[in-house]
Amino acid sequence: MFKRLLVVTTLVLLVTLTAVASDREDDVNRTQKAAQVFKEIMNTPDQAIPSDLLGSAKCIAIIPGDKKFAFVFGGSYGRGVASCRTGHGWSAPMFVAIDGGSVGYQIGGSSTDLVMLFMNDHALQSLLGDKFKLGGDASVAAGPVGRSAAAGTDLKLNAEILSYSRSKGVFAGVSLDGSVVQADKSGDAAMYGHDVDRHEILGGKVPVPGSAEVLVHELRGYTRKAKAE
Repeated sequence: MFKRLLVVTTLVLLVTLTAVASDREDDVNRTQKAAQVFKEIMNTPDQAIPSDLLGSAKCIAIIPGDKKFAFVFGGSYGRGVASCRTGHGWSAPMFVAIDGGSVGYQIGGSSTDLVMLFMNDHALQSLLGDKFKLGGDASVAAGPVGRSAAAGTDLKLNAEILSYSRSKGVFAGVSLDGSVVQADKSGDAAMYGHDVDRHEILGGKVPVPGSAEVLVHELRGYTRKAKAE
């Protein structure tokens, strides 16, 4: 009896450890993909996020496109990361998920990258909650693209969250009205442990893990450049 219990306990432990390792590997992959997506978007200034918006954003969320997350029961679903400004730079990434039929997460068989700029404190507080609805709990608008925000985009600039998508190489503002953003707590736990909450992560109290340095480096580089322009 004891021997059987020992075997079962060992198997459970192995499965648990394997699951944690798998989740952490997924976290690392998501973070690195997010860094790559952001860099590729910002490397084309005439068709990128305007520097003045990037320079004033409180937080940035990046959802890298991935076909395996495209459709769930007729809706759309994606997972990515969010980082916020702190007193000493950009925070370690918090893991997030987005779902909703209006996302259009996969168009014509090609995966779509999503980027969201959180422009004020209320938008930041929404991000810190368990979940919130875009267009309901926080106003959202398709963001303008180019080197600077055009004069005719006052409505967009008054939105709390500006959203963008990139599909088939085309980057543009996209409406995400009705979509739901929520914290990916399993992703946070796999990367930082169960004792760390998202307030600590986005508040800059959690050290940036080595696997996320590339993302923070990209955010720091382009937002510093935006401030200088």
